[in-house]
Amino acid sequence: MKILILGGYGVFGGRLVRLLSDLPDIELLICGRNLDAAQAFCASYAGAPRVHPVVVERQRIEAVLGAEQPALVVDASGPFQDYGEHRYNVIEACIAAGIDYLDFADAADFVFGVARFDAQARAAGVFVLSGVSSFPVLTAAVLREMAQRMDLVSVEGGIAPSPYAGIGLNVMRAVVGYAGAPVKLQRDGQPGHGRGLAESRRFTIAVPGRLPLRNLHFSLVDVPDLQVIPPEHPTLTDIWMGAGPVPEVLHRVLNLLARARARLTLPSLEPLSPLFYRVLNLMKFGEHRGGMYVRAQGMRDGAPTTLSWHLLAEGDDGPYIPSMAIEAVIRKLLAGERPLPGARPATRALELTDYHALFEGRAIHTGFRSDDAGASLYRQVLASAYDALPAQVQALHDTYGQHRWSGTAQVHRGTGLVSRLVAAVIGFPKAGADVPVTVTFMPEQGIERWTRDFGGRRFTSWQRRGAGRNDALLVERFGVIEVALALVVEGDRLMLVPRRWSFLGVPLPKALLPRGTTFETEVDGRFVFNVEIAAPGVGLIVNYRGWLQPDA
Repeated sequence: MKILILGGYGVFGGRLVRLLSDLPDIELLICGRNLDAAQAFCASYAGAPRVHPVVVERQRIEAVLGAEQPALVVDASGPFQDYGEHRYNVIEACIAAGIDYLDFADAADFVFGVARFDAQARAAGVFVLSGVSSFPVLTAAVLREMAQRMDLVSVEGGIAPSPYAGIGLNVMRAVVGYAGAPVKLQRDGQPGHGRGLAESRRFTIAVPGRLPLRNLHFSLVDVPDLQVIPPEHPTLTDIWMGAGPVPEVLHRVLNLLARARARLTLPSLEPLSPLFYRVLNLMKFGEHRGGMYVRAQGMRDGAPTTLSWHLLAEGDDGPYIPSMAIEAVIRKLLAGERPLPGARPATRALELTDYHALFEGRAIHTGFRSDDAGASLYRQVLASAYDALPAQVQALHDTYGQHRWSGTAQVHRGTGLVSRLVAAVIGFPKAGADVPVTVTFMPEQGIERWTRDFGGRRFTSWQRRGAGRNDALLVERFGVIEVALALVVEGDRLMLVPRRWSFLGVPLPKALLPRGTTFETEVDGRFVFNVEIAAPGVGLIVNYRGWLQPDA
Protein backbone atom coordinates (compact mmCIF):
# COMPACT_ATOMS: atom_id res chain seq x y z
CA MET A 1 0.00 0.00 0.00
CA LYS A 2 1.33 3.39 -1.00
CA ILE A 3 0.33 6.19 1.39
CA LEU A 4 0.87 9.89 0.70
CA ILE A 5 1.20 11.92 3.91
CA LEU A 6 0.88 15.69 3.60
CA GLY A 7 2.99 17.17 6.38
CA GLY A 8 4.70 13.82 6.84
CA TYR A 9 7.74 15.40 8.45
CA GLY A 10 5.67 17.56 10.83
CA VAL A 11 4.67 16.87 14.42
CA PHE A 12 1.58 14.68 13.88
CA GLY A 13 2.57 13.28 10.51
CA GLY A 14 6.03 12.36 11.80
CA ARG A 15 4.56 10.56 14.80
CA LEU A 16 2.19 8.64 12.54
CA VAL A 17 5.11 7.50 10.38
CA ARG A 18 6.91 6.27 13.50
CA LEU A 19 3.81 4.39 14.67
CA LEU A 20 3.80 2.53 11.33
CA SER A 21 7.50 1.67 11.54
CA ASP A 22 6.89 -2.09 11.92
CA LEU A 23 4.97 -2.47 8.61
CA PRO A 24 7.24 -3.55 5.72
CA ASP A 25 4.37 -3.82 3.22
CA ILE A 26 3.66 -0.10 2.96
CA GLU A 27 5.38 2.72 1.11
CA LEU A 28 5.20 6.21 2.57
CA LEU A 29 5.49 9.42 0.57
CA ILE A 30 6.69 12.10 3.00
CA CYS A 31 5.24 15.25 1.48
CA GLY A 32 5.29 18.97 2.08
CA ARG A 33 6.51 22.25 0.68
CA ASN A 34 10.02 21.94 2.14
CA LEU A 35 12.04 19.34 0.25
CA ASP A 36 15.04 19.68 2.58
CA ALA A 37 12.89 18.91 5.62
CA ALA A 38 11.30 15.92 3.88
CA GLN A 39 14.70 14.57 2.82
CA ALA A 40 16.15 15.02 6.32
CA PHE A 41 13.21 13.17 7.85
CA CYS A 42 13.53 10.27 5.41
CA ALA A 43 17.28 10.07 5.98
CA SER A 44 16.80 9.74 9.74
CA TYR A 45 13.92 7.25 9.53
CA ALA A 46 14.80 3.72 10.62
CA GLY A 47 11.45 1.93 10.16
CA ALA A 48 10.52 -1.01 7.94
CA PRO A 49 8.40 0.89 5.36
CA ARG A 50 10.03 2.46 2.34
CA VAL A 51 9.94 6.27 2.58
CA HIS A 52 10.37 8.86 -0.16
CA PRO A 53 10.46 12.68 0.08
CA VAL A 54 8.10 14.51 -2.27
CA VAL A 55 7.44 18.23 -2.73
CA VAL A 56 3.71 18.97 -2.79
CA GLU A 57 1.70 22.18 -2.88
CA ARG A 58 -1.79 21.65 -1.48
CA GLN A 59 -3.45 23.74 -4.17
CA ARG A 60 -1.73 21.75 -6.93
CA ILE A 61 -1.88 18.22 -5.56
CA GLU A 62 -3.63 16.72 -8.61
CA ALA A 63 -0.37 16.27 -10.51
CA VAL A 64 1.28 14.36 -7.67
CA LEU A 65 -1.76 12.13 -7.22
CA GLY A 66 -1.69 11.30 -10.93
CA ALA A 67 2.05 10.59 -10.94
CA GLU A 68 2.29 8.61 -7.69
CA GLN A 69 -1.20 7.00 -7.61
CA PRO A 70 -1.27 6.37 -3.85
CA ALA A 71 -3.96 4.15 -2.35
CA LEU A 72 -4.50 6.56 0.54
CA VAL A 73 -3.88 10.25 1.28
CA VAL A 74 -3.39 11.42 4.86
CA ASP A 75 -3.54 15.17 5.45
CA ALA A 76 -1.46 16.03 8.53
CA SER A 77 -0.48 19.52 7.46
CA GLY A 78 -2.85 22.11 8.95
CA PRO A 79 -3.78 24.49 10.34
CA PHE A 80 -7.13 23.49 8.84
CA GLN A 81 -8.66 26.74 10.11
CA ASP A 82 -6.52 28.64 7.56
CA TYR A 83 -7.29 26.69 4.40
CA GLY A 84 -9.30 29.58 3.01
CA GLU A 85 -11.96 29.55 0.31
CA HIS A 86 -10.81 26.32 -1.36
CA ARG A 87 -10.33 24.45 1.88
CA TYR A 88 -11.50 21.09 0.50
CA ASN A 89 -9.37 20.97 -2.66
CA VAL A 90 -7.38 17.95 -1.45
CA ILE A 91 -10.58 16.04 -0.69
CA GLU A 92 -12.06 16.93 -4.08
CA ALA A 93 -8.83 15.85 -5.83
CA CYS A 94 -8.84 12.52 -3.99
CA ILE A 95 -12.48 11.80 -4.88
CA ALA A 96 -11.82 12.68 -8.53
CA ALA A 97 -8.82 10.33 -8.58
CA GLY A 98 -10.60 7.53 -6.71
CA ILE A 99 -8.24 7.72 -3.70
CA ASP A 100 -9.23 7.21 -0.06
CA TYR A 101 -8.62 10.09 2.33
CA LEU A 102 -8.00 10.65 6.07
CA ASP A 103 -7.03 13.80 7.96
CA PHE A 104 -6.04 15.07 11.39
CA ALA A 105 -8.34 18.11 11.14
CA ASP A 106 -9.03 19.81 14.46
CA ALA A 107 -11.13 22.66 13.01
CA ALA A 108 -14.79 22.13 13.88
CA ASP A 109 -16.24 23.85 10.80
CA PHE A 110 -13.90 21.97 8.47
CA VAL A 111 -14.77 18.54 9.90
CA PHE A 112 -18.50 19.25 10.13
CA GLY A 113 -18.58 20.43 6.50
CA VAL A 114 -16.98 17.30 5.01
CA ALA A 115 -20.37 15.57 4.77
CA ARG A 116 -21.21 17.73 1.75
CA PHE A 117 -19.02 15.40 -0.32
CA ASP A 118 -20.77 12.22 0.83
CA ALA A 119 -22.66 11.53 -2.40
CA GLN A 120 -19.58 12.15 -4.54
CA ALA A 121 -17.42 9.89 -2.39
CA ARG A 122 -20.02 7.11 -2.50
CA ALA A 123 -20.25 7.37 -6.27
CA ALA A 124 -16.45 7.14 -6.52
CA GLY A 125 -16.33 4.20 -4.10
CA VAL A 126 -13.91 5.92 -1.71
CA PHE A 127 -14.05 6.88 1.94
CA VAL A 128 -13.30 10.39 3.22
CA LEU A 129 -12.93 10.54 7.02
CA SER A 130 -12.16 13.89 8.65
CA GLY A 131 -11.00 14.57 12.20
CA VAL A 132 -9.32 11.19 12.67
CA SER A 133 -7.70 12.06 15.99
CA SER A 134 -8.37 12.09 19.73
CA PHE A 135 -10.93 14.86 19.18
CA PRO A 136 -13.47 13.57 18.12
CA VAL A 137 -12.72 9.85 17.55
CA LEU A 138 -11.67 8.94 21.08
CA THR A 139 -14.21 11.19 22.80
CA ALA A 140 -17.01 9.83 20.60
CA ALA A 141 -16.02 6.25 21.42
CA VAL A 142 -16.03 7.04 25.16
CA LEU A 143 -19.45 8.70 24.95
CA ARG A 144 -20.95 5.72 23.10
CA GLU A 145 -19.78 3.57 25.99
CA MET A 146 -21.31 6.00 28.50
CA ALA A 147 -24.57 6.14 26.54
CA GLN A 148 -25.06 2.44 27.28
CA ARG A 149 -25.34 3.35 30.98
CA MET A 150 -27.39 6.56 30.84
CA ASP A 151 -29.09 9.13 28.66
CA LEU A 152 -26.48 11.83 28.10
CA VAL A 153 -27.54 15.38 28.97
CA SER A 154 -24.34 17.39 29.52
CA VAL A 155 -20.81 16.57 28.37
CA GLU A 156 -17.46 18.18 29.01
CA GLY A 157 -13.94 17.04 28.27
CA GLY A 158 -10.38 18.16 28.00
CA ILE A 159 -6.88 17.24 26.99
CA ALA A 160 -3.78 18.02 29.04
CA PRO A 161 -0.51 17.52 27.14
CA SER A 162 2.75 16.90 28.93
CA PRO A 163 4.94 20.03 29.08
CA TYR A 164 7.62 17.95 27.33
CA ALA A 165 5.37 16.85 24.45
CA GLY A 166 6.21 19.75 22.18
CA ILE A 167 3.71 21.52 19.96
CA GLY A 168 3.92 22.42 16.29
CA LEU A 169 3.81 26.00 15.06
CA ASN A 170 0.74 25.25 12.92
CA VAL A 171 -1.15 23.97 15.96
CA MET A 172 -0.16 27.08 17.89
CA ARG A 173 -1.33 29.28 15.01
CA ALA A 174 -4.71 27.54 15.01
CA VAL A 175 -5.21 27.87 18.76
CA VAL A 176 -4.04 31.46 19.08
CA GLY A 177 -5.99 32.36 15.96
CA TYR A 178 -9.38 31.53 17.51
CA ALA A 179 -8.51 32.90 20.98
CA GLY A 180 -11.32 35.31 21.87
CA ALA A 181 -13.29 34.44 18.72
CA PRO A 182 -16.79 32.85 18.76
CA VAL A 183 -16.74 29.04 19.06
CA LYS A 184 -19.86 27.16 17.99
CA LEU A 185 -21.29 24.77 20.58
CA GLN A 186 -24.58 23.64 22.08
CA ARG A 187 -25.96 25.13 25.30
CA ASP A 188 -29.34 24.55 26.95
CA GLY A 189 -30.37 22.44 23.99
CA GLN A 190 -29.85 25.26 21.49
CA PRO A 191 -27.04 26.17 19.08
CA GLY A 192 -24.89 28.82 20.73
CA HIS A 193 -21.30 29.90 21.05
CA GLY A 194 -18.58 30.48 23.58
CA ARG A 195 -15.34 32.40 23.29
CA GLY A 196 -12.21 30.45 22.49
CA LEU A 197 -9.79 30.31 25.46
CA ALA A 198 -11.83 33.00 27.23
CA GLU A 199 -13.82 30.62 29.48
CA SER A 200 -12.19 28.06 31.75
CA ARG A 201 -12.82 25.20 34.17
CA ARG A 202 -10.67 23.09 36.49
CA PHE A 203 -10.49 19.30 36.59
CA THR A 204 -8.32 16.54 38.04
CA ILE A 205 -7.49 13.68 35.68
CA ALA A 206 -7.36 10.64 37.96
CA VAL A 207 -7.33 7.11 36.57
CA PRO A 208 -8.48 4.86 39.45
CA GLY A 209 -5.49 3.48 41.37
CA ARG A 210 -2.93 5.61 39.50
CA LEU A 211 -1.12 8.75 40.60
CA PRO A 212 -3.43 11.52 39.34
CA LEU A 213 -2.35 14.58 37.45
CA ARG A 214 -2.43 17.77 39.44
CA ASN A 215 -5.67 19.74 39.30
CA LEU A 216 -5.46 21.60 35.98
CA HIS A 217 -6.90 24.73 34.38
CA PHE A 218 -8.73 23.97 31.08
CA SER A 219 -9.93 26.55 28.56
CA LEU A 220 -12.47 26.24 25.76
CA VAL A 221 -11.03 25.13 22.41
CA ASP A 222 -12.61 24.95 18.97
CA VAL A 223 -12.58 21.21 18.27
CA PRO A 224 -14.84 19.08 16.02
CA ASP A 225 -16.57 17.44 19.00
CA LEU A 226 -18.56 20.60 19.69
CA GLN A 227 -20.42 20.20 16.39
CA VAL A 228 -20.26 16.51 15.48
CA ILE A 229 -21.05 14.90 18.87
CA PRO A 230 -24.53 16.43 19.60
CA PRO A 231 -26.24 14.88 16.52
CA GLU A 232 -25.21 11.42 17.78
CA HIS A 233 -27.02 11.81 21.12
CA PRO A 234 -30.57 13.24 20.88
CA THR A 235 -30.84 13.83 24.65
CA LEU A 236 -27.64 15.92 24.79
CA THR A 237 -28.24 19.60 25.62
CA ASP A 238 -24.76 20.92 26.51
CA ILE A 239 -21.20 20.25 25.37
CA TRP A 240 -17.87 21.89 26.27
CA MET A 241 -14.31 20.87 25.39
CA GLY A 242 -11.07 22.36 26.68
CA ALA A 243 -7.30 22.12 26.74
CA GLY A 244 -5.06 22.37 29.80
CA PRO A 245 -1.52 23.19 28.67
CA VAL A 246 1.14 24.02 31.24
CA PRO A 247 2.78 26.11 32.57
CA GLU A 248 -0.44 27.62 33.85
CA VAL A 249 1.00 31.14 33.98
CA LEU A 250 1.42 31.18 30.18
CA HIS A 251 -2.02 29.64 29.78
CA ARG A 252 -3.56 32.43 31.87
CA VAL A 253 -1.78 35.11 29.83
CA LEU A 254 -3.48 33.68 26.75
CA ASN A 255 -6.80 33.70 28.66
CA LEU A 256 -6.39 37.42 29.38
CA LEU A 257 -5.58 38.19 25.76
CA ALA A 258 -8.57 36.15 24.58
CA ARG A 259 -10.92 38.01 26.92
CA ALA A 260 -9.49 41.34 25.84
CA ARG A 261 -10.03 40.48 22.18
CA ALA A 262 -13.61 39.38 22.89
CA ARG A 263 -14.52 42.54 24.86
CA LEU A 264 -12.68 45.07 22.73
CA THR A 265 -13.35 43.39 19.34
CA LEU A 266 -9.62 43.31 18.63
CA PRO A 267 -8.18 41.61 15.52
CA SER A 268 -6.92 38.03 15.57
CA LEU A 269 -4.06 37.22 17.92
CA GLU A 270 -2.51 34.91 15.30
CA PRO A 271 0.55 37.21 14.80
CA LEU A 272 1.52 36.39 18.41
CA SER A 273 1.61 32.64 17.75
CA PRO A 274 5.38 32.44 16.98
CA LEU A 275 6.09 34.09 20.34
CA PHE A 276 3.83 31.67 22.23
CA TYR A 277 5.31 28.79 20.24
CA ARG A 278 8.87 29.65 21.27
CA VAL A 279 8.02 30.33 24.91
CA LEU A 280 5.89 27.19 25.35
CA ASN A 281 8.56 24.95 23.86
CA LEU A 282 11.22 26.53 26.05
CA MET A 283 9.30 26.27 29.34
CA LYS A 284 9.54 22.51 29.82
CA PHE A 285 9.44 21.64 33.50
CA GLY A 286 7.28 19.63 35.86
CA GLU A 287 5.99 16.09 35.52
CA HIS A 288 6.45 14.39 32.13
CA ARG A 289 2.85 13.17 32.10
CA GLY A 290 -0.31 14.08 30.26
CA GLY A 291 -3.92 13.04 30.12
CA MET A 292 -7.44 13.43 28.88
CA TYR A 293 -10.92 13.29 30.41
CA VAL A 294 -14.57 13.08 29.43
CA ARG A 295 -17.27 13.73 32.01
CA ALA A 296 -20.98 13.26 31.37
CA GLN A 297 -24.08 14.02 33.37
CA GLY A 298 -27.30 12.29 32.48
CA MET A 299 -30.28 10.27 33.60
CA ARG A 300 -30.46 6.60 34.50
CA ASP A 301 -33.70 4.98 35.63
CA GLY A 302 -35.19 8.41 36.17
CA ALA A 303 -32.39 9.63 38.46
CA PRO A 304 -29.49 12.00 37.69
CA THR A 305 -26.07 10.40 37.47
CA THR A 306 -22.49 11.37 36.62
CA LEU A 307 -19.82 9.31 34.92
CA SER A 308 -16.27 10.32 34.00
CA TRP A 309 -13.57 8.65 31.92
CA HIS A 310 -9.89 9.36 32.56
CA LEU A 311 -6.73 8.75 30.53
CA LEU A 312 -3.21 9.06 31.91
CA ALA A 313 -0.11 8.87 29.68
CA GLU A 314 3.38 8.68 31.13
CA GLY A 315 6.54 9.95 29.48
CA ASP A 316 6.84 9.96 25.70
CA ASP A 317 3.80 7.77 24.97
CA GLY A 318 1.18 10.51 25.37
CA PRO A 319 2.15 12.66 22.36
CA TYR A 320 1.49 9.69 20.05
CA ILE A 321 -2.19 9.32 21.04
CA PRO A 322 -3.57 11.86 18.49
CA SER A 323 -1.86 9.91 15.68
CA MET A 324 -3.06 6.49 16.85
CA ALA A 325 -6.53 6.77 15.30
CA ILE A 326 -5.14 6.98 11.76
CA GLU A 327 -2.62 4.26 12.65
CA ALA A 328 -5.52 2.00 13.65
CA VAL A 329 -7.47 2.71 10.43
CA ILE A 330 -4.40 1.90 8.32
CA ARG A 331 -3.79 -1.35 10.19
CA LYS A 332 -7.44 -2.30 9.70
CA LEU A 333 -7.09 -1.58 5.97
CA LEU A 334 -4.08 -3.88 5.74
CA ALA A 335 -6.14 -6.55 7.53
CA GLY A 336 -8.96 -6.18 5.00
CA GLU A 337 -11.29 -4.05 7.17
CA ARG A 338 -12.29 -1.08 5.05
CA PRO A 339 -14.49 1.85 6.12
CA LEU A 340 -17.70 2.22 4.15
CA PRO A 341 -17.57 4.59 1.17
CA GLY A 342 -18.73 8.14 1.80
CA ALA A 343 -17.55 11.42 3.30
CA ARG A 344 -18.19 12.13 6.99
CA PRO A 345 -16.64 13.12 10.31
CA ALA A 346 -14.69 10.22 11.79
CA THR A 347 -16.74 9.92 14.99
CA ARG A 348 -17.45 6.22 14.37
CA ALA A 349 -14.08 5.25 12.93
CA LEU A 350 -13.04 3.35 16.09
CA GLU A 351 -14.49 1.91 19.28
CA LEU A 352 -13.00 2.08 22.75
CA THR A 353 -11.83 -1.53 22.43
CA ASP A 354 -9.72 -0.49 19.42
CA TYR A 355 -7.95 2.05 21.62
CA HIS A 356 -7.35 -0.55 24.33
CA ALA A 357 -5.39 -2.57 21.77
CA LEU A 358 -3.43 0.54 20.71
CA PHE A 359 -2.56 1.41 24.32
CA GLU A 360 -1.44 -2.12 25.21
CA GLY A 361 2.25 -2.29 26.05
CA ARG A 362 2.48 1.47 26.51
CA ALA A 363 2.44 3.60 29.66
CA ILE A 364 -1.13 4.70 28.89
CA HIS A 365 -3.87 3.91 31.41
CA THR A 366 -7.62 4.55 31.36
CA GLY A 367 -10.56 4.07 33.68
CA PHE A 368 -14.08 5.18 34.58
CA ARG A 369 -15.35 6.87 37.74
CA SER A 370 -19.06 6.89 38.63
CA ASP A 371 -21.41 8.17 41.31
CA ASP A 372 -20.32 6.65 44.62
CA ALA A 373 -21.74 8.89 47.36
CA GLY A 374 -23.00 5.90 49.33
CA ALA A 375 -19.67 4.04 49.27
CA SER A 376 -17.01 4.02 51.97
CA LEU A 377 -14.42 6.80 51.95
CA TYR A 378 -11.56 4.83 50.38
CA ARG A 379 -13.87 3.21 47.84
CA GLN A 380 -15.01 6.69 46.76
CA VAL A 381 -11.43 7.86 46.20
CA LEU A 382 -10.17 4.65 44.54
CA ALA A 383 -13.30 3.92 42.47
CA SER A 384 -12.91 0.68 40.47
CA ALA A 385 -9.31 0.18 41.67
CA TYR A 386 -10.63 -0.56 45.17
CA ASP A 387 -11.58 -4.10 44.11
CA ALA A 388 -7.92 -4.88 43.41
CA LEU A 389 -6.91 -4.35 47.07
CA PRO A 390 -6.13 -7.34 49.33
CA ALA A 391 -9.10 -8.64 51.30
CA GLN A 392 -7.91 -7.38 54.70
CA VAL A 393 -7.23 -3.89 53.37
CA GLN A 394 -10.76 -3.78 51.97
CA ALA A 395 -12.16 -5.11 55.24
CA LEU A 396 -10.52 -2.35 57.30
CA HIS A 397 -11.80 0.45 55.05
CA ASP A 398 -15.23 -0.97 54.19
CA THR A 399 -16.55 -1.37 57.72
CA TYR A 400 -19.34 1.10 58.52
CA GLY A 401 -19.99 2.59 61.95
CA GLN A 402 -17.50 2.74 64.81
CA HIS A 403 -15.01 -0.14 64.85
CA ARG A 404 -11.58 -0.93 66.22
CA TRP A 405 -8.56 -2.91 65.03
CA SER A 406 -5.66 -3.98 67.26
CA GLY A 407 -2.14 -5.35 66.85
CA THR A 408 1.49 -4.48 67.46
CA ALA A 409 3.97 -2.06 65.89
CA GLN A 410 7.61 -1.06 65.76
CA VAL A 411 8.22 2.67 66.05
CA HIS A 412 11.30 4.63 64.98
CA ARG A 413 11.69 8.35 65.62
CA GLY A 414 13.95 10.98 64.15
CA THR A 415 16.64 12.24 66.50
CA GLY A 416 16.98 15.83 65.26
CA LEU A 417 15.62 18.73 67.27
CA VAL A 418 13.07 19.78 64.64
CA SER A 419 11.86 16.22 64.00
CA ARG A 420 11.41 15.64 67.74
CA LEU A 421 9.52 18.91 68.08
CA VAL A 422 7.15 18.11 65.18
CA ALA A 423 6.54 14.59 66.52
CA ALA A 424 5.77 15.96 69.98
CA VAL A 425 3.33 18.60 68.69
CA ILE A 426 1.35 16.09 66.63
CA GLY A 427 1.56 13.39 69.28
CA PHE A 428 3.38 10.70 67.32
CA PRO A 429 4.34 7.64 69.44
CA LYS A 430 7.72 7.21 71.07
CA ALA A 431 10.25 4.74 69.69
CA GLY A 432 9.77 1.14 70.71
CA ALA A 433 9.53 -2.50 69.61
CA ASP A 434 6.41 -4.67 69.82
CA VAL A 435 4.32 -1.71 70.96
CA PRO A 436 0.64 -2.65 71.41
CA VAL A 437 -1.50 -0.55 69.09
CA THR A 438 -5.22 0.00 68.58
CA VAL A 439 -6.90 2.13 65.95
CA THR A 440 -10.47 3.27 66.47
CA PHE A 441 -12.44 4.45 63.42
CA MET A 442 -15.41 6.77 63.88
CA PRO A 443 -17.44 8.17 60.93
CA GLU A 444 -18.52 11.80 61.43
CA GLN A 445 -20.69 13.31 58.65
CA GLY A 446 -18.54 12.39 55.66
CA ILE A 447 -15.32 12.41 57.71
CA GLU A 448 -13.53 9.49 59.35
CA ARG A 449 -11.84 10.13 62.69
CA TRP A 450 -8.86 7.84 63.28
CA THR A 451 -7.66 7.57 66.88
CA ARG A 452 -4.41 5.65 67.23
CA ASP A 453 -3.21 4.36 70.61
CA PHE A 454 0.42 3.20 70.79
CA GLY A 455 0.96 1.74 74.26
CA GLY A 456 -1.16 4.44 75.90
CA ARG A 457 0.09 7.35 73.71
CA ARG A 458 -2.79 8.55 71.56
CA PHE A 459 -3.04 10.86 68.58
CA THR A 460 -5.95 11.58 66.25
CA SER A 461 -6.37 12.53 62.61
CA TRP A 462 -9.41 13.19 60.43
CA GLN A 463 -9.75 11.86 56.88
CA ARG A 464 -12.12 13.02 54.13
CA ARG A 465 -12.53 12.98 50.39
CA GLY A 466 -10.77 15.89 48.72
CA ALA A 467 -12.57 18.53 46.68
CA GLY A 468 -11.55 21.41 44.44
CA ARG A 469 -7.80 21.28 43.87
CA ASN A 470 -7.69 18.20 46.10
CA ASP A 471 -10.26 16.35 44.00
CA ALA A 472 -9.59 12.58 43.69
CA LEU A 473 -7.26 12.77 46.72
CA LEU A 474 -7.66 11.69 50.33
CA VAL A 475 -7.20 14.63 52.72
CA GLU A 476 -5.89 13.86 56.22
CA ARG A 477 -5.80 16.54 58.93
CA PHE A 478 -3.41 16.51 61.88
CA GLY A 479 -4.44 19.50 63.97
CA VAL A 480 -3.80 22.61 61.84
CA ILE A 481 -1.92 20.69 59.12
CA GLU A 482 -3.70 19.03 56.19
CA VAL A 483 -2.02 16.66 53.75
CA ALA A 484 -3.67 15.61 50.48
CA LEU A 485 -2.71 12.04 49.58
CA ALA A 486 -3.02 10.11 46.33
CA LEU A 487 -4.18 6.52 46.76
CA VAL A 488 -2.11 4.43 44.35
CA VAL A 489 -2.43 0.67 43.87
CA GLU A 490 0.91 -1.05 43.18
CA GLY A 491 0.58 -4.81 43.11
CA ASP A 492 -0.78 -5.92 46.49
CA ARG A 493 0.01 -2.59 48.13
CA LEU A 494 -2.08 0.53 48.63
CA MET A 495 0.43 3.39 48.53
CA LEU A 496 -0.40 6.77 50.10
CA VAL A 497 1.56 9.44 48.22
CA PRO A 498 1.61 13.09 49.47
CA ARG A 499 0.63 15.58 46.74
CA ARG A 500 -0.30 18.86 48.50
CA TRP A 501 -0.38 20.26 52.03
CA SER A 502 -1.58 23.33 53.89
CA PHE A 503 -1.44 25.12 57.23
CA LEU A 504 -4.78 26.51 58.47
CA GLY A 505 -6.02 26.21 54.89
CA VAL A 506 -3.09 28.16 53.39
CA PRO A 507 -1.16 26.09 50.81
CA LEU A 508 2.44 25.36 51.75
CA PRO A 509 5.40 25.04 49.34
CA LYS A 510 5.62 21.76 47.47
CA ALA A 511 9.39 21.72 48.05
CA LEU A 512 8.79 21.31 51.78
CA LEU A 513 6.08 18.66 51.44
CA PRO A 514 6.71 15.71 53.82
CA ARG A 515 7.71 12.49 52.07
CA GLY A 516 8.11 8.86 52.98
CA THR A 517 7.06 5.35 51.98
CA THR A 518 3.59 4.73 53.35
CA PHE A 519 1.52 1.72 52.36
CA GLU A 520 -1.07 -0.84 53.45
CA THR A 521 -1.10 -4.50 52.44
CA GLU A 522 -1.93 -8.00 53.65
CA VAL A 523 0.56 -10.58 54.92
CA ASP A 524 -0.46 -14.03 56.18
CA GLY A 525 -4.10 -12.97 56.36
CA ARG A 526 -3.43 -9.87 58.48
CA PHE A 527 -3.61 -6.17 57.68
CA VAL A 528 -0.05 -4.78 57.55
CA PHE A 529 0.90 -1.10 57.54
CA ASN A 530 4.01 1.02 57.12
CA VAL A 531 3.86 4.76 57.77
CA GLU A 532 6.98 6.84 57.17
CA ILE A 533 6.99 10.63 57.55
CA ALA A 534 10.11 12.59 56.67
CA ALA A 535 10.64 16.22 55.72
CA PRO A 536 13.20 17.89 53.42
CA GLY A 537 16.08 19.28 55.45
CA VAL A 538 14.74 17.62 58.59
CA GLY A 539 14.96 13.92 57.85
CA LEU A 540 12.91 11.21 59.50
CA ILE A 541 10.16 12.37 61.84
CA VAL A 542 8.51 9.03 62.54
CA ASN A 543 8.20 5.56 61.04
CA TYR A 544 5.78 3.05 62.48
CA ARG A 545 4.99 -0.33 60.96
CA GLY A 546 3.14 -3.37 62.14
CA TRP A 547 -0.06 -5.36 61.81
CA LEU A 548 -3.72 -5.09 62.82
CA GLN A 549 -6.73 -7.35 63.02
CA PRO A 550 -10.36 -6.51 63.84
CA ASP A 551 -11.48 -6.69 67.44
CA ALA A 552 -14.19 -9.24 68.13
